[in-house]
Amino acid sequence: MNIGEVAEKTGLPAKTIRYYEDIGLVRPLRGDNGYRQFRDSDAHKLNFLGRARALGFSIEDCRDLLALWEDQDRASADVRQIAKGHLAEIERKITDLSAMRDTLQGLVRACHGDDRPDCPILNGLAETGLS
Repeated sequence: MNIGEVAEKTGLPAKTIRYYEDIGLVRPLRGDNGYRQFRDSDAHKLNFLGRARALGFSIEDCRDLLALWEDQDRASADVRQIAKGHLAEIERKITDLSAMRDTLQGLVRACHGDDRPDCPILNGLAETGLS
């Protein structure tokens, strides 16, 4: 398959596929003309990477997960450890986003949204939080 075909098959942009090749996540063959020749195994790796990235795994986590996926002697505990670490990061982000939402909700509630120049939202954003 050429890059257009594998892009269509995997749903990944050609630019992303080239990037994954540049950083060594996939290594397609090269024909005599220098064009990439993707095998089914490359498409499987790209699908795997696309799904992992869609779940928010970092490139380094993807590299580790891909290596574990290819290692038939892997321990599932190693895979679980990576996934648990990522899940903890997602939970931290959710906590941070919830706090941001609560703060912004309070600022919006405090603002009358009228023609007066006084604005609790701007005042709240201007606070430094320094004592």
